Amino acid sequence: MTNRASWVEAANQPSTDFPLQNLPYGVFGTNPRIGVAIGDSILDLHACAGAGLLNGLSPESVRACTAESLNALLALGPDHWSALRRRLTELLAAESPQRAQVEPLLIPRDSAAMHLPAAIGDYTDFFTSIYHASNVGNLFRPGNPLASNYKHLPIGYHGRASSIVVSGTPIHRPAGQRQEAHFGPTRALDYELEIGAFVGPANRLGEPVPIGQARAHIFGLCLLNDWSARDVQTWEYQPLGPFLAKNFASTVSPDRRPVARTPSSGMAPAPRRIRRAPRGVGRAQAAARGHRAATVEDLDFDLRMRQRLRRSWT
Repeated sequence: MTNRASWVEAANQPSTDFPLQNLPYGVFGTNPRIGVAIGDSILDLHACAGAGLLNGLSPESVRACTAESLNALLALGPDHWSALRRRLTELLAAESPQRAQVEPLLIPRDSAAMHLPAAIGDYTDFFTSIYHASNVGNLFRPGNPLASNYKHLPIGYHGRASSIVVSGTPIHRPAGQRQEAHFGPTRALDYELEIGAFVGPANRLGEPVPIGQARAHIFGLCLLNDWSARDVQTWEYQPLGPFLAKNFASTVSPDRRPVARTPSSGMAPAPRRIRRAPRGVGRAQAAARGHRAATVEDLDFDLRMRQRLRRSWT
């Protein structure tokens, strides 16, 4: 799809990660505030609200844009998210009559300090890639990498929310028990490039979210590096799963890429979707288990990811 033009020239470059169609949210600055990336800049939403540029939105949306984290905005839901996205697109589009008001509110990205975008109260790690599950499973169960339940239900565990840090934060090599009577720094530090999803509106305790409504609860995606101490994990994970081997750090990218599609053509397209590879459970079986609202094609995104590690001797 051809990118719609913006008056921010860097947003029109073929190499940019942040054209007008992709305006990810984040938190930046010495005094943390919400912004959206556009080209090589960040648009300050707190300043936009103060300048009256968001006045057509609901009062709740405007207040959320002046917060120090994305939590209030996440809680509002997709109707508010789409309205805000439409307004930001209007302000940054090439034909925007508000350019003179908006341009002073841009901050260079390369000089902005980025923070965790939200206060994270809970964190669940899902074992969703059959290729990854097979590779890791072979480390612990050579020749029998996948447990019998893997192809039949989501596999996950609750991680440590307090050790989630923003990309660029130095990670210290953890220590742990590698086998009986052997304690020390891990000799098998590993990383996993994954996709993280930030969940917005909450559901009441005991009231499940139907899978057909799940999309309305997902605010956006980020990159996630799930650090692991594999030698510690091999020794400790039976019978209750990983503990110290997985809770010393998880790194997330500072930008949230929204997945909610706006009604207007050409704005905030959802990531490209592809047909899911068979996992041993057919459509009829899935429907019998209550997954009637979703199709196989609905559930997989076609994403290209890359990660760079930087070694430090300090």
